[in-house]
Formats: sequence, C-alpha cells, structure tokens
Amino acid sequence: MPNEDMPGPLPFVVVPGMLCDASLWRDVEFPEGHDVHHVELRRADVEALAEDVLAAVAGPFLLVGLSLGAIVGFEALRRAPERVAGLCVMATNAGAPRPEQYAAWRAMDELIAAGRFTDVVERTLPDMFPDRRPTPGDERRYRAMAHAVGAGAARAQLAAQATRTDAADVLRAARCPAVVLAGARDVLCPPAFHRAIADAVPGAVLTLLPDAGHLLPWQRPDAVTAALRDLLAATAGTAPASTTATTP
Repeated sequence: MPNEDMPGPLPFVVVPGMLCDASLWRDVEFPEGHDVHHVELRRADVEALAEDVLAAVAGPFLLVGLSLGAIVGFEALRRAPERVAGLCVMATNAGAPRPEQYAAWRAMDELIAAGRFTDVVERTLPDMFPDRRPTPGDERRYRAMAHAVGAGAARAQLAAQATRTDAADVLRAARCPAVVLAGARDVLCPPAFHRAIADAVPGAVLTLLPDAGHLLPWQRPDAVTAALRDLLAATAGTAPASTTATTP
C-alpha cells in the first residue's frame, strides 16, 4: 500500500529480542536518510512495551522486530494500525505461549531471583545459533550483550513473555506491507512459524535463510539489510506480489 502522503522519510523503530540490545543490529545497514530508533525491552507487559514502541516517534513508522521484539510489534499494530506503515519481523512466533514455555520462563525467573543470572545466559546461549553450535566468538559476543541487558531487564522480559496473546487476528487485519525473515536452522522459531505469519498478512513476503539461526541481524545482516530495502520499496508501492524466497 503506497504511503505517498507521509511527510519526509519514514523512521525505523527497531525492537530486539530477549537478552538483546541495539548492538544486535550493528552490522545491518539501515537505509540512508531514515532515522533509526531502538526501543529497549524493560517493562513486564507486552501492552506496556507496545506503548513504548508507539511513543518512540510521532506519526507513521517502519517497525522492525526480532523474536519478543516482533511480538511487541504485533501488539503495537493491534493498538495503532494506522501508525505502522511497514512491518519487518524475524525469528518470532505469533502464537500464544505454550504450557512448556510458561514453565521454562518461570524456571529462568527463579534462577535470576536466586542470583544466578549467568546460568540463564548460559542456558539460552546455544539456542541462539544454528544447530545450537556457536563459535567461541559467538559465545563471547552473546554473553557480553546479555550481561549488558542485565538481570532486571531479563526478569521484565520473562514476565512480558507470559502476557503474550495470539496475534493471528491482528495479522489478518494488517494492511501495511510486510516482510518476514526466518532462519532455516532456528531451533526456537522454525520456518513454520514464519510461514503462518506470512500467510496471515495480506501480501507479505517471506524469505527463508538456509544457514541462519535465531539472531538474524547478527548472522545474516546482508539479508536483513535487503529486507529493509524491500520494505521501503513496498511502502512506495513498487514491491512485487507476495512470494516465498530462499536466500543462499
């Protein structure tokens, strides 16, 4: 859907996943001339986090989210669809939490409350990478990022996860351009989750990345950069019809 009446270049509002911060996106080349606003996840409720997203800028914007950040984006879209001019989501799940997820989040919160935040970082680390096999460099970078986020924010993020709801109705009602990225080797959010999202959003474009895991802006910044350019093209009304692509 074109957005010809929007004044000036659309800003990007970028939302990371759990235990991630703005450094996750450091290798992504955001389109020149567009402001980029990073939103931190430091509140214990998805609705409150969605309000933080909507407060990041005035007027319409392009929403970019990974994992929990995309889930927060779905809630922002529910609350203010007229503000979201384009949507780029990746490594995520639009469904409601499953019982085993509630149990896992409670267990991690109990560890943090007991002063064992490092144990939570180590528990989550393997799932961030293709086939749960990070390199030593990956391990160092993930640990540094997670500890920069900190235990307090981690507990808020775990609590926020438990407030998620199924977003299928929001996605079916969406009328903005959307691009969806999935890592074929993402053990947390497999491609099937992303096919469901792309199928729900009218005209969405799905790209599968064969060698990628969960942290796509880190593992495939080139693909994320391309997706952002595609999203801009779509907001100008020049994007192709819905498709599924595989990027080597």
